[in-house]
Amino acid sequence: MDTSNREKTTDNKKYIAIGDIHGCAESLKALLGKIRSYRDRTHVFIGDYIDRGPDSRGVVDAVMEYARSHTCIFLRGNHESMLLDAIQSGERTFWIINGGHETLESYQVTDPDQIPDDHRQFLADGRLWFETPDYLFIHAGLDPELSVREQLASRDLEHTALWERSHVHRQVIWEKPVIFGHTPVREPMIEDRKMAIDTGCVFPRQGYGKLSALLLPEKTIVSQECLDF
Repeated sequence: MDTSNREKTTDNKKYIAIGDIHGCAESLKALLGKIRSYRDRTHVFIGDYIDRGPDSRGVVDAVMEYARSHTCIFLRGNHESMLLDAIQSGERTFWIINGGHETLESYQVTDPDQIPDDHRQFLADGRLWFETPDYLFIHAGLDPELSVREQLASRDLEHTALWERSHVHRQVIWEKPVIFGHTPVREPMIEDRKMAIDTGCVFPRQGYGKLSALLLPEKTIVSQECLDF
């Protein structure tokens, strides 16, 4: 697993970006089965592995296993951040009401401190962003009215990277395509400078219910209907 924020080479690499999973382990396994053969690509997981869905533990097990045979980049989502904050501060309420209860149930524990050390370390190691010569991968997105470059240098980057939503339905001035999740869309949004790939796998009852992967540079979508509810 690579731990740098920028792609060190300048060749024309190919990528697969995987959207928000949210504890939907069966859907994830099915999607990974569809993209497993793309071993020549870097697989970028966009964050939010845990919370809300029924099997966060199974999701973490699956992506850790997948990384043993594939080149993977793991971004941190706001739900991983909420869990880490709950462990550090001792204040659990905000995380619990935002899906943390389901995560604790999947681990069969009553406190996030009891989550296995290797899983907690995996969730803590997720990076805020990953940049290549052609793309920026980030969990939530960026301010639509500021350049990518100035935002990556900003002190406010962490909050923006984990929580921003204002760009989803607005024009942006970004100098390169930004691939993000966080805000569910019914179908992937593929535009010149922004690509939204959270298709709400954990929300089938609200009219979403797909887990999506984006192949780059082709801009091809591989999707999987939710199998977890």
